[in-house]
Amino acid sequence: MSKPSKVGYHSLMALSEDSISDFYHLDSKLTPKELVLRDTVANWVAESFMPRVSEYWEAGDLPRSIAPELGSLGVFGSGLEGYGGEALSPRATGAIMRELERGDSGLRTFASVQSSLAMNAISFFGTQAQKDAWLSGMRSGEKLGCFALSEPEYGSNPGGMETLATRDGAGWTLNGRKKWIGNGDIADVAVVWAKTVAGDPSSIRGFLVETSLPGFESRLMSGKMSLRCARTAELSFDQISLPADALMENSPSGLSGPLACLNEARYGIAWGMVGASEACLQEVRDYVLVRESFEKPLAGFQLVQDKLAEMLTLTTHSHVLVDRLSELKAAGGNLSDQISLAKYSNVDNARRVAALGRELLGGVGILLEHCPLRHLINLESVATYEGTRDIHRLVLGRRITGMQAFR
Repeated sequence: MSKPSKVGYHSLMALSEDSISDFYHLDSKLTPKELVLRDTVANWVAESFMPRVSEYWEAGDLPRSIAPELGSLGVFGSGLEGYGGEALSPRATGAIMRELERGDSGLRTFASVQSSLAMNAISFFGTQAQKDAWLSGMRSGEKLGCFALSEPEYGSNPGGMETLATRDGAGWTLNGRKKWIGNGDIADVAVVWAKTVAGDPSSIRGFLVETSLPGFESRLMSGKMSLRCARTAELSFDQISLPADALMENSPSGLSGPLACLNEARYGIAWGMVGASEACLQEVRDYVLVRESFEKPLAGFQLVQDKLAEMLTLTTHSHVLVDRLSELKAAGGNLSDQISLAKYSNVDNARRVAALGRELLGGVGILLEHCPLRHLINLESVATYEGTRDIHRLVLGRRITGMQAFR
């Protein structure tokens, strides 16, 4: 019997008629230029990242050296105009996140922190001098940023943060701690959200903190069982002296600033879930076509086909949802509630797809050379960060009823 093939990527050629990727042919909406970009990113992930993913997973590491490679692909700052690149459509930006997540949640997280969070924060709220100082280098991957919002005791309720920036002459003095910060130990600049009046959530502002400043410390978090191909750090600020121009002057007081950036990242997560689901479905379909049991391929059994159909249905639901979301995003307007629905529901779908995929692989499904269990474990983190399932459903409950149930 032939050895089951290990396939996790759709062909970079035109999709065949019997393909199970892009089942509703939604990629036909991408322009020829956008299709080239999608395939370029997919090719890099398949040829440069996937051969090393097991190494990264076992080491619990993702090296900074991949940043210039991703920068050369046009992955960073895809929604920004200028600073070394042009703005892409929301659909094209989503397609990039889909291909990165097809490789691993950690890879997509690396790009999301740099682009959707740090670069967008600077673009949305920074001064022109701050944009000029950072965005070009971040777009190329020469400079890295992180987004410091969550704290050890404050995750879903960031308004309770204790990090404090106090006036010190013309400048500021920063004290506090942040936790669960992607890329925090390798960043050149941290977008730090801090209260400027102790105990007052309405006083939260954004600051650009160079990580080389005295008093800045970062520690890579160890012992993670999920999202191992990602760098997650804890930051501390001990009497850091900041110049006056560290403040992002256009950041509004309160949480609306960081939440605007989180919406951009959640949009990318929703798209990423399509890629994770497709990777699991493609690999499992190829496996059951050649793995035999009771003298015929597993693919010929009704129970197997039922599970494959469920995987395809959930994957397609997710793709249709984000495709429509990309159209709404291109039209403008406040989509925070729609993004909440897409983030939590697509993560739910991807978790189910990955779990079914792991079942269909049987014993070999626990091996690192197969992707469904790795994706499933990663999705435990993705389901938690940038808004848990419960929080996003409460957002929707508020939209439906007009009543706030967070407290």
